[in-house]
Parts: sequence; C-alpha cells; structure tokens
Amino acid sequence: MINNEDINTYVEANIGTFHKKRIESLNKLKLDKILKRKNPYLFKAKYVQTASEIVSGIVDAHISSSEEGIFGDWLEGLAIFINSQTFKGWKSGIEGMDLEFDKDKIRYVVSIKSGPNWGNSTQHKKLKDYFKAAKKALRTSNSGIIVQPVLGICYGRNKNINQGDYDRYCGQDFWEFISGSKNLYKEIIEPLGYKAKQKTEEYDVEYYKKINLFVKEFSDKYCNEEGSINWSKIVEMNSKSFKE
Repeated sequence: MINNEDINTYVEANIGTFHKKRIESLNKLKLDKILKRKNPYLFKAKYVQTASEIVSGIVDAHISSSEEGIFGDWLEGLAIFINSQTFKGWKSGIEGMDLEFDKDKIRYVVSIKSGPNWGNSTQHKKLKDYFKAAKKALRTSNSGIIVQPVLGICYGRNKNINQGDYDRYCGQDFWEFISGSKNLYKEIIEPLGYKAKQKTEEYDVEYYKKINLFVKEFSDKYCNEEGSINWSKIVEMNSKSFKE
C-alpha cells in the first residue's frame, strides 16, 4: 500500500513538467495554423466583431484540448508510479499499452486514458487490436501466462464492464485497481495543487503576451484599414482551393 507522503514527493518532483509543457505548447502556437482549423462561417454567424474575440476564442479552444492531453500524459505517469510502489508494475513496452503488472498470477496489461469520452469508433477498434496483439505477444513469450487487458480511465463515472476483449475501470475503480486503495482517487487531488498559484501566474504572463501578439497579427492580416474584419481574406486563407 502506498502512503500519501510518497505520492506528495512524486507530485512535487514532477508536477513542474506539466506546467512547463503547458507553456511550451502555448509558445509553439501559430495564428494561421489554428485559424485554419476553425470554421470561419461560424464566427460570422455568431456576429463576432473584433480581433480579440476571434483570437481569444481559438486560443482558448486550442489550450483546453491541448492541456487535456498534456495532463492525461502526466496522470499516466502518476498511475505507473503508484502501481510500481504497490504491485511492482512497470511502464509497458508493448504498442498501445501503458502499464503492466502481475497480481494473483495474472499479467495485467493496461491502456490508460484521461477521461471517459476518449477517442472515436476507429480509435476504440484500434485499442481492441492492440489488446489482442499484446495478449498474443505475451503468450508467445510465456505460454503459461494468463493475460488480462484493461482499459483504465483516470476520471469520470462509468460502470465497470467486461468488453470481451478487455475489462474497463473508471475513476475511483481505476485508482483502486492499480493501488489497492479505495480512497486513493480523493487523496491524490490535494498534492496536485503544489505551487499551482505560482505556476498559473507564470503561465498567465505568457498567455496574455501570446494573445496580444496574435491580436496584432490578426489585425494586420485580416482587418481592413478602418478596423473591420475582412471576412473574405479569412475565408480565402482557410478554404481556398489549391487548384488556383
């Protein structure tokens, strides 16, 4: 059983990586690149009138999606650490798998997802293929091994189910499954706030600098001389045919 002090030590040593990657992702943003992924007709239909409205909207949407992925990767690392302390698990080297550990003479191969609404139908099918390949690989190397694939979801509420190809554990059940602790899902929330205020303030400095730079760039490229948005230029940049 892992204790809270070990979790606190791990979080304090590693949470900075999450905040660093947030800033790195923000600094890599290019205005036209994210503007090309947005629907210009929707902006017009919603009567968006200012450069700052468009810039804030597209940057915030990108950040929300990006941070979910960045923090999902970080939580995966935390889960592997906790499992290594409780069941001596390890980072899996099998494609599509994140964690492996042995318990009650069963080898569990675990794919970890951040939340319950992950992926589309194609990605779900691909995961099943990964699970089948993992079982085959492990049984080839050790014919007597019992392999149980598991989809582990870090947050959310879903009933535990057996999908035939794999078991699914979500939220509290996932953290209990990898640690043996019923209350771990609540206990890990506190250390995650380590230096959060300081790190968020540092991030905000970079965020507002990026917003200001993008507003200037947008105004220079996509606003008319009198200040109105040149929607024709935006649509051309976003959707013009390569044939012309």
